Amino acid sequence: MRLKIMQLGEAVLRQKAQALTVDEIRSRQTQDLIEWMRETMHDAPGVGLAAPQIGFGLQIAVVEDRPENMKDAPAEFLKERERKPVPFHVVINPQITLEGAADVEFFEGCLSFAGYTAVVARARKVKVESLDHKGNAKTIEATGWYARILQHEIDHLHGTVYIDRMNPRTLMSLDNFNRYWKNKSVKEVG
Repeated sequence: MRLKIMQLGEAVLRQKAQALTVDEIRSRQTQDLIEWMRETMHDAPGVGLAAPQIGFGLQIAVVEDRPENMKDAPAEFLKERERKPVPFHVVINPQITLEGAADVEFFEGCLSFAGYTAVVARARKVKVESLDHKGNAKTIEATGWYARILQHEIDHLHGTVYIDRMNPRTLMSLDNFNRYWKNKSVKEVG
């Protein structure tokens, strides 16, 4: 089932999401929600989706960066962003540790601010302690684009969206990004 993606201005996007117990995670209701989030993320299409983005103030995010998302990207683009496929997984009640400064800048977009993009500085490497879709503890160590996805989605669980972290001079429509900036380095945007 594809769910409606909330757009900026919806209160749920600016609130801290509620943690779940292991019993809540294992419930049929939560398992269905996770599957609906996965379908909604794929349909959008996106590489991550947090529960607040579909109107649920819960600390759940789904992540997947499929190979087909990268098929048209130039090799140098993928290398610069350290972007590789990431298999589907669920992150629940995450605690994130940034390993280094937020000094890697790239364009970022959001399904909840559709049609726009801007440059956002993020840490290159992160460590995430969370629960998986079965309520089991897991540790994720991520670098590059995967680390960016995790930071973006976990921000949603705390009521933060990328425009809170963006370089405001770089905000633009996706049409203009694709027309003028898509194949240029972030340094050229400045």
